[in-house]
Amino acid sequence: MELSTTDRRLLDALAHGLPLTARPYAALGAGVGLDEASVIARLRTFIESGLIRRFGLIVRHHELGYCANAMTVFDVPDDEVERAACLLAALPFVNLCYRRPRRPPRWPYNLYCMIHGRDRGAVEALIEQAATRAGLAAVPRASLFSRRRFKQTAARYDGPAAEAHP
Repeated sequence: MELSTTDRRLLDALAHGLPLTARPYAALGAGVGLDEASVIARLRTFIESGLIRRFGLIVRHHELGYCANAMTVFDVPDDEVERAACLLAALPFVNLCYRRPRRPPRWPYNLYCMIHGRDRGAVEALIEQAATRAGLAAVPRASLFSRRRFKQTAARYDGPAAEAHP
């Protein structure tokens, strides 16, 4: 996809995150000379073209008191992954849900689900609830609780694929 100078400026601004305001796309656009509707339309185009593959939120959950955080991984039959992922992702306490390829023989899991909480026992109960509601109670799984934090950053859009064109 060819990017205009304005597109490039929009991506550069987006790399710093959305402003914490009631109308973040309007604020983002104001900094690059676009109105709110144009920003939303450009972002939709970037997503549909594959230039932006994931558009999400980075929450500094520890600062909010969420210290019992678990990534639960499931070994779901390939023909059932999409259905199960949709059911998991629809749960209000599931913060992240996605598919990844298995890495046999050591890593048989292909569906990932993140749940943040303040209490380990409460998170374990939510994991059980999620597995049951998604029809995954009987599939092999593992819950990996965080022991340390890693720096999270937004995507960076630089290099040959993102060079601006007039």
